Amino acid sequence: MGHMTWVYIEDLPRHAGQEVTLRGWLYNRRSSGKVHFLLVRDGTGVCQCVASLADVGADAFAAADHLGQETSLEVTGAVRADKRAPGGFELSVKTIHQVSAAQAYPITPKDHGVAFLLDQRHLWIRSARQHAILRIRSEVETACRDFFNERGFVLFDAPILTPTSCEGTTNLFELDYFGERKAYLTQSGQLYAEAGALAFGKVYTFGPTFRAEKSKTRRHLTEFWMVEPEVAYFTLDEDMQLAEDLVSFLVRRVLERRATELKTLERDIAPLDRAATTPYPRISYDEAIERLRAKGMEIKWGGDFGGDEETALSSEFEKPVMIHRYPTQCKAFYMKQDPARLEVALCVDMIAPEGHGEIVGGGQREDDYETLHRKIVEHGLPIEPFNWYLDLRRYGSVPHAGFGMGIERVVGWLCGIHHIRETIPFPRMMERLEP
Repeated sequence: MGHMTWVYIEDLPRHAGQEVTLRGWLYNRRSSGKVHFLLVRDGTGVCQCVASLADVGADAFAAADHLGQETSLEVTGAVRADKRAPGGFELSVKTIHQVSAAQAYPITPKDHGVAFLLDQRHLWIRSARQHAILRIRSEVETACRDFFNERGFVLFDAPILTPTSCEGTTNLFELDYFGERKAYLTQSGQLYAEAGALAFGKVYTFGPTFRAEKSKTRRHLTEFWMVEPEVAYFTLDEDMQLAEDLVSFLVRRVLERRATELKTLERDIAPLDRAATTPYPRISYDEAIERLRAKGMEIKWGGDFGGDEETALSSEFEKPVMIHRYPTQCKAFYMKQDPARLEVALCVDMIAPEGHGEIVGGGQREDDYETLHRKIVEHGLPIEPFNWYLDLRRYGSVPHAGFGMGIERVVGWLCGIHHIRETIPFPRMMERLEP
């Protein structure tokens, strides 16, 4: 078999009429008299391989009848077009070579509970639905890099181990650093991105972040990925425009390149078609409060919005909505106050449609040394670990802004998934650290 052309299933259209070898795993099989229909997957797609008794011989035909789900195998045969087949092409099998037999596969076509499937996550990711979600995730991550690289941003890697918090100490994962001091898993790359922006003008960080929030909602993970741009001389308005441009770019990319996966997920793409175009609606926090009260929701001015409030607000718009100028008291110490109205911050949250919640949070950073120093003290944070951060205001401070976009929440929205635990290969939640 070594001399045969080994191809991936996604490339079969280029080999119509040729004899090729597929290397993959048995996804499913059924028989009809003297013909076996073997569905083989190789990670790039699924191909129906038709093995007839006449073509493969009695011994191979009998052996094929006992192949277990997820048995790894090599199948050689002729590629032929067939509109009824998955992907539009199938293989007329000549030989089947078993690479490794699979034991009784734990995930069967019957319904399984979520806890069981999460315990089997290392195998669950082979299924069609999970495959589609994670391919869309990959597309989103690639598109993020393309978006920023095409616009001249420098990828700036922020540390995962940090000496202190950037958003309060209540939800940090604490580590013993060589028995000498405490260290923490990062909540965000933002503070380091600010240093990068003042060195390179415009940068983005992209990596895992960690929140020890004791939350079990469908929108929370303890480990998740964020892309965080930061731009020198940016104002809040320019920051909102960048966020809008990025999200609409991602929507268009997924619609263009992952239509098959969206179809597998039975995703209604009408809301995505709307979100592919800009501008997005923008409202102030004050207007958001008025809208919520008009819906009969009791909410006081000054608090942040929770899932219920975000869902209620998003229901009024057909595209992501950007809510700006939240009260200073409910935002992080580094948010710049609006000079025209000190009780609100120059910040923005983007809320996705269809109840998927906040997907972007950011704003303009406090660029005045004295003000930032005072706010660090007011938030009960130690000055010493932030001395380097204050240096950014000592040596050529400028207005600057940025935001963080959560990959899992964006993927959850694009895929139309209720819980974001399916949007990352191995989710980490309060009650789950395995597999």
